[in-house]
Amino acid sequence: MPRGPTLTLEKAFVDGHVCGVDEAGRGPWAGPVYAGAVIFDPRKRPPKGLDDSKKLTARAREGLEGEIKTKALAWGVGFATVEEIWELNILHAAGLAMCRAIEAMAVQPKYALVDGNYRFKLPCEVKTVVGGDAKSKSIAAASILAKVARDRLMTEMDARYPGYGFASHKGYNAPIHMEALVTMGPCEIHRRAWRPVKLVLAGIDPRNMEPEQGELAFD
Repeated sequence: MPRGPTLTLEKAFVDGHVCGVDEAGRGPWAGPVYAGAVIFDPRKRPPKGLDDSKKLTARAREGLEGEIKTKALAWGVGFATVEEIWELNILHAAGLAMCRAIEAMAVQPKYALVDGNYRFKLPCEVKTVVGGDAKSKSIAAASILAKVARDRLMTEMDARYPGYGFASHKGYNAPIHMEALVTMGPCEIHRRAWRPVKLVLAGIDPRNMEPEQGELAFD
């Protein structure tokens, strides 16, 4: 049995280009949601070390980003803003980010392998793959591009909105983020529909509330 993602799923499509698609940033309290899309050139070997972006260190992800862009037949990154997350909800905003990532590619795919079990409406045929970033090299690569791009943006936001610690936690749940949210209040890139932000806006200290299921999870 092979260890880690392979190109087996991609090789099943013989009548058109297939891309892997994944998102980063569904769970954070702040910042946009990003998506990546990657088509690997069948004439080139994909980079070594591809895996689910969450299993890799920041240094490993950043090193792989350049290799992915060099060795891919095409790649794209897209995002949906905090305002679009508010207007559309996070699921549809993630789908919008995926569409933008695909549309940004120099080569347009006929098929998309999408991590998870939700069939997003994309500008090509969709095949969902549960746990796809651990099975498909193109999905794993897409997850890395999305994660690196989002982390880079959140580090920039740390300078624009100092005191929240965005460079360290990237907008996710963390003690320093909670303290800053309570003491400073939400900033422009906080997601108003997220429970801790919503509670602070209502004048309620979320530190006194029991967390809801899944609220402490990082994606």
